[in-house]
Amino acid sequence: MAPAPNLEHQEVVGDIYFQLRLALAGKKCRAFIAPIDVRLAQGQDDADELVDTVIQPDVLVVCDENKLDRRGVRGAPDWVLEVLSPATASHDQIKKRDLYERHGVREYWLVHPTDRVLTIYLLEGKEFSKPRIVELSGETALTVLDDVLIQWDDLLTRLPLAEDLY
Repeated sequence: MAPAPNLEHQEVVGDIYFQLRLALAGKKCRAFIAPIDVRLAQGQDDADELVDTVIQPDVLVVCDENKLDRRGVRGAPDWVLEVLSPATASHDQIKKRDLYERHGVREYWLVHPTDRVLTIYLLEGKEFSKPRIVELSGETALTVLDDVLIQWDDLLTRLPLAEDLY
């Protein structure tokens, strides 16, 4: 069994999920937190038993209720966030990025808690745009969801500074 993510990872995931749940209350989009299976089929009409790609993003938002079932999510979420850690960084930045792009995730965020940086990919046509890299401070708006902001300052007070980790 793989070890649980570290405390900083869980702080970021929990805080962002909490903010999303509040921001989406009463709206059609729903936020979810890992572990939840996201099943990505090669073809839209593939039977569930033919789906060979199952992932568990850290935090995700789904706006199409037809993608939700008792097993989780079938199809691309609208928005996905992954929190980078040394053990998963290359997987999240390369393999998952390519997978999310290929399956049509509209917006993909990578949070670098140690460096306090956010990388944002937006789907333009069938490809992600050049990434936008911003500092984790103040607030950041989700592009694909109206009036949804993630506030960073309170969360950052609970995260160690990079120099404290080495």
